[in-house]
Amino acid sequence: MPHGSVIPAIILIFSLFILQLCIASVASAGGGGNGINVWPKPRIMSWTTQPRANLLSPSFAISSPKHFYLSSAANRYLKLIKTEHHQPLVTPSLINITTSSSSALHTLFITVESLLTPLQHGVNETYTLSIPADASIANLTAHTVWGAMRGLETFSQLVWGKPNLLVASGLYVWDSPLFAHRGLMVDTSRNYYGVDDILRTIKTMSFNKMNVFHWHITDSHSFPLVLPSEPDLAAKGSYGHDMQYSPDDVKKIVEFGLTHGVRVLPEIDSPGHTGSWAEAYPEIVTCANKFWWPAESNWTNRLASEPGTGHLNPLNPKTYKILKNVINDIVNLFPEAFYHAGADEIIPGCWKADSTIQSFLSNGGTLSQLLEKFVGSTLPYIVFFNRTVVYWEDVLLDDNVNVRPSFLPKEHTILQTWNNGPNNTKRIVDAGYRAIVSSSEFYYLDCGHGDFLGNDSQYDQLQPSSSANNGGSWCGPFKTWQTIYDYDITYGLSEEEAKMVIGGEVALWSEQADPKVLDVRLWPRTSAMAETLWSGNRDEETGIKRYAQATDRLNEWRYRMVSRGVGAEPIQPLWCLRNPGMCNTAH
Repeated sequence: MPHGSVIPAIILIFSLFILQLCIASVASAGGGGNGINVWPKPRIMSWTTQPRANLLSPSFAISSPKHFYLSSAANRYLKLIKTEHHQPLVTPSLINITTSSSSALHTLFITVESLLTPLQHGVNETYTLSIPADASIANLTAHTVWGAMRGLETFSQLVWGKPNLLVASGLYVWDSPLFAHRGLMVDTSRNYYGVDDILRTIKTMSFNKMNVFHWHITDSHSFPLVLPSEPDLAAKGSYGHDMQYSPDDVKKIVEFGLTHGVRVLPEIDSPGHTGSWAEAYPEIVTCANKFWWPAESNWTNRLASEPGTGHLNPLNPKTYKILKNVINDIVNLFPEAFYHAGADEIIPGCWKADSTIQSFLSNGGTLSQLLEKFVGSTLPYIVFFNRTVVYWEDVLLDDNVNVRPSFLPKEHTILQTWNNGPNNTKRIVDAGYRAIVSSSEFYYLDCGHGDFLGNDSQYDQLQPSSSANNGGSWCGPFKTWQTIYDYDITYGLSEEEAKMVIGGEVALWSEQADPKVLDVRLWPRTSAMAETLWSGNRDEETGIKRYAQATDRLNEWRYRMVSRGVGAEPIQPLWCLRNPGMCNTAH
């Protein structure tokens, strides 16, 4: 069982045993066959009677324990349930609808075992939901507040109808995520996103039972985060005063995340990707504000892998003075126990452009020693604040500039993979590190939209180049929802190795994305990953991948997200959903 499972296997076995004893007539639910759809698909969802739906009482209420975040969630879901009036595109079939007020559901009663457990990595998100066929009270039971929130989302998707609301009844759900880390990364440096865009994204993540918003805040292009100890970084390094995040903005985003069961994981990438720091402190940044690929030089002599140059100088003591102020502010602004320190794409040419580094290298030093000096000076400082440090895989796996494992204590380090698919995941876990999977071949949402370089001749030909055919971007083609859904992030790993994979993240780099296209780039493709990390992409009994069955379900879920204010793109013509099976490759 993958590392993210939050209850022992024995409890799952016991639950199945109880189901066999107690459920007289069980039919599969939530699979789309009868029109009852929950996304992500719950681990166990079964009818205790013949499939039916009862009225939801006009006075329906949610009874919740008093807890700041859970009470807020209960009120939010109560309003959603009563006002959404979702009308399925395909009317639920084989459902016995009971319109008698005597069988209406009046109350959802929430029980939580531990109200004190904080939102953190590995928190128990298990819940059970029981909606009796002939009782006025349904029961939602969870180990933690955060599991209760997941159950509330499931319950909300079991309600539909207009003008009268119906709720699926005679239903039992046991649910728990396969992976503890189910994330989305958004880059706010290359293009700026307003606070409301981030809040809408977090809210949609909660609809999909995702729990980590990885905020890639800064990069060479801009430094939009206002830090109390280093205000000049944003004042001089952002795109302008109207494109900055204040401490109050951060507090609002973090609190909104907690209210929705989503952790906000900050990334301050360094020592690479730091050109924007040079606007305030040019003396600590090498090769800043230079053309990224010098004329008449080969690729190995570039200064950056894309326009936007600059690396922090590990030999300048002032680098660490500034960086420690940044780290201090980040740990004060973000309660999250993970600190993403980046460390990707160290470009040799950028460091070699600096005279002090040239002297260091001429005296026998190496670029890897420079990176080791940087990591050895910063990682212990981050760990001092009781943070686990997340790095991109490059810090260990890069062919040219990397650190020895002794500089990356395994108990304090997680590596995020983005290259070479399952191969690099295996390299990471074989080295003894926990892994977050963001393989660009499957999980990069920005791919396939062309390149953003000007005067690019590859498109000016009758027979497009292989790159142009591949979507014109280094990581093309476009990652379809099916590509994302079918990816197994523990492929090729043993059971023990798979435990080292804590989960995955889709990523939206923003060279060609901004608020106008944010929702379309993210949804519903991110929903595809959300389900695979929650309950898998295979039928638990047969082991067969369920992408075919998922098509109609994701279609329905996309329309429901749109009705909730999410600008998700369509995955098929509406005709396909209205004519089941007619858009398949074969019956």
